Amino acid sequence: MTVVYEDNHLIIVNKAASEIVQGDKTGDMPLSESLKLYLKEKYGKPGNVFLGVVHRLDRPVSGLVIFAKTSKALARLNTMLAQGEVKKTYWAIVTARPPQEEGELTHYLVRNEQQNKSYAYDRERPGSKLAILHYRLIATTDRYWLLGVDLKTGRHHQIRCQLAKMGCPIKGDLKYGAPRSNPDGSISLHARRIRFVHPVSKQPIDLTAPIPNVGAWRPLKDKDPSSSP
Repeated sequence: MTVVYEDNHLIIVNKAASEIVQGDKTGDMPLSESLKLYLKEKYGKPGNVFLGVVHRLDRPVSGLVIFAKTSKALARLNTMLAQGEVKKTYWAIVTARPPQEEGELTHYLVRNEQQNKSYAYDRERPGSKLAILHYRLIATTDRYWLLGVDLKTGRHHQIRCQLAKMGCPIKGDLKYGAPRSNPDGSISLHARRIRFVHPVSKQPIDLTAPIPNVGAWRPLKDKDPSSSP
């Protein structure tokens, strides 16, 4: 985890693929707790530190995560997320060439809680939720394709599920049809960029997270101007 932005109301980090945002049954320390310790130590705060989880990333996914340091910022960001005012762009390495270099995917997703998996359908079904994303081909390597993905909706496993439905599972994502896992247990999906108006100061925030320096990401470093040499 690397802190990429911090002010009185927000702290935004670039999460590693192995880290969890909130506590789960593994008992591993989540970012929500390690950041509280970071803030407590950095500012010498006695007692409890407020830190609100604005949104989540799946454990095997890397990239930008927003946390709120004040209840005012948390409440406003929750409203902004619900109204689609926080724009998110992801980069995904997929195992097959997409049918078109750019396109919009519209599906209806049904979540299976027991399997912790979503299923994409072309038509509405009972309990389904509309899912829309826009993708574009950014680069290719010998065996993989890098897609930029802009979410129009925020559904459970939306990118993983919709790209798999298109015939392009994300590298390492066994749950959605990738042929093999990544050695570090990650999937090759990275929350690359976030854009929104600051909930308190009203200043524009536009942040980009460098891609991981591991595995299939390495040959793509030259496509990433945000990476240090």
